[in-house]
Amino acid sequence: MKKLFLILFAFCSLGIYAQKEYDWKNMDPKKRKEIINKMSPEERKALLTKFRNKMVMEQLNIDADDKAEFTEVYNEYLEKQKEIKSQFDFDANPETLSEEEAKEKLQQSFDLGQRLLDNRKEYAEKMQKVIPCQKVLKLFNSEAMMRDKMNERKPHEKR
Repeated sequence: MKKLFLILFAFCSLGIYAQKEYDWKNMDPKKRKEIINKMSPEERKALLTKFRNKMVMEQLNIDADDKAEFTEVYNEYLEKQKEIKSQFDFDANPETLSEEEAKEKLQQSFDLGQRLLDNRKEYAEKMQKVIPCQKVLKLFNSEAMMRDKMNERKPHEKR
């Protein structure tokens, strides 16, 4: 659902075209959803990556000469963040854990947060070799705003 929202957000806000030259911005939302639902998971992921990268490039106003190099570093960063997050079980119900298990899970969450932060620092340095520090800061700020928007739309679950 999260991926679908991001794809739809990109379609609606950017007005760019995908592989089959669809006019996503002006397309009827039902038709857009129908086309997306017919795509394979790999096609949806590729489309999302394309729209995300285009949105970031436009938002940061990346020079044409730097786009390829920045895109490579940015995609590496996102993959590494995803890899780090995948090593943590977010679905554990705290109420069913013993005190010791809860302490261990809490420590794991701190370790995960530190690894994500360390990765962010590492890639911020790599990105600064391609784009100015101000644009790296703007990128991280926009990521935080996007996360906040996603969390506003996400239904809250009681556990």
